[in-house]
Amino acid sequence: MEYEVIIGLEVHVQLNTNSKIFSTGTNEFGGSPNTHITPLCAALPGTLPVLNEAVLKKAVCAGLALGCDITKFTKFDRKNYFYPDLPKGYQISQYDKPYATKGGLFVKWKGQETEKFIPLTRIHMEEDAGKLIHSHDPGQNKSYVDYNRAGTPLIEIVSEPDIRSSEEAYAYLNELKTLLRYVQVSDCNMEEGSLRCDANVSIRPFGEKDFRTRVEIKNLNSFKAVKQAIDYEVEWQKEKYAKGETFQQMTKLWDATLLKTIPMRTKEMSHDYRYFPEPDLPAIQLTDSYIDDIRRHLPELPRAKKERYIKELGLPEYDAEVLTSEREVAEYFEKALQISKDAKKTSNWVKDEVLGIVNKENISIQEFKVSAEKIGKLVFLINSGDITGKIAKTIFEDMLTSDSSPEEIIEAKGLKVVRDDKALEEIVDRVLVGQQESVDAWKNGKDRVLGAIVGAVMKETKGKADPKMVNDLILKKIGPLGEKKKTE
Repeated sequence: MEYEVIIGLEVHVQLNTNSKIFSTGTNEFGGSPNTHITPLCAALPGTLPVLNEAVLKKAVCAGLALGCDITKFTKFDRKNYFYPDLPKGYQISQYDKPYATKGGLFVKWKGQETEKFIPLTRIHMEEDAGKLIHSHDPGQNKSYVDYNRAGTPLIEIVSEPDIRSSEEAYAYLNELKTLLRYVQVSDCNMEEGSLRCDANVSIRPFGEKDFRTRVEIKNLNSFKAVKQAIDYEVEWQKEKYAKGETFQQMTKLWDATLLKTIPMRTKEMSHDYRYFPEPDLPAIQLTDSYIDDIRRHLPELPRAKKERYIKELGLPEYDAEVLTSEREVAEYFEKALQISKDAKKTSNWVKDEVLGIVNKENISIQEFKVSAEKIGKLVFLINSGDITGKIAKTIFEDMLTSDSSPEEIIEAKGLKVVRDDKALEEIVDRVLVGQQESVDAWKNGKDRVLGAIVGAVMKETKGKADPKMVNDLILKKIGPLGEKKKTE
């Protein structure tokens, strides 16, 4: 039987505020266990939460960037469950009045010609729990609790179950990560837990309208793991149905070593958490002016920027995709373009030369040594005819190991293009004497030899001659192609 795959993703995003959501505890990653905590993080008696307004602002910013409806009246709720990493015995979250609803993302993946819109159900704010560390020492059966993450501000972005493959899920997560980094609400670093994903997976025969039993997969710490876990789970469910078996709604863990999903517990329903309004926090009433002010300060979003690069700058779709993949890369490109005035050549230098080194050295473009202004100047000098593309590569190599500008390197190494007509003509005459066979071949109609003659002149000038001038001079001296044949 052919099955349709049904996937919904719940993405937890850590907001990059200085302090936690309800306390003054630092929101910095790492640190020795239980050093980034306050009495509130540890749920000591008498402590009360106070909402960090920066959390609310960044949350609304993310919602607007995703095209959501921002709820003017919103509130917090208590989600009750008992686990050692939750000191209060409940999590402050949002239940029936999330701050954002609807919205969504356009995604495109390999093999897909057109974009697909993945709608969202909701986004809500909540606090993170602590972290359990299990001992693996022989003979020990202990777990340790680190509350450094307790109270970390999160938004949970819940998609509709409209994703139909692991490839779609992968593309959705990449697009979501790019967007959230553009609006600078999170660094989305999965290695540090800034972005975590749970996947809800079920299958049903094509044509069937009702949803079947779903499985929630947790412990997905990379986009690759999300894809692998979904693919495994789909095959597991197909096998169950093929045998005529059923299974309960459950939560599973992804084992990255065994590359399989492992049952953790039966899935709780909302009533299991005994939600009720958080009595220690007032409801939030957002005004139109508050929401509009945040909307006005949104940057140009990646999809709009990509379309502008294609339509206004005339860049190929691939170039536009690469340059808009990160906000910092787009900013670097645009700073260089302001000086170079040549979109395509600047794109080539940024995506090939600059990002080639950035990716090879596994650094961010902010850590790259050569400034965007210097790359822009390098392209400008090529277009002005002051240097050739080959010389530009030499200058670029020097800029990687010095603080010198392109002009300073040109001056110090005497790399400026030779424009002395008389001196260049003498070099061309000398080369033609040594390239008599190629000249004869040209006169006999073999056009390929022109490249060898031009190359010989460029070698003689150490790449400093203007290629167009060289080409014109040579043609002037050797005459039209096939001239000897015509004479005969």
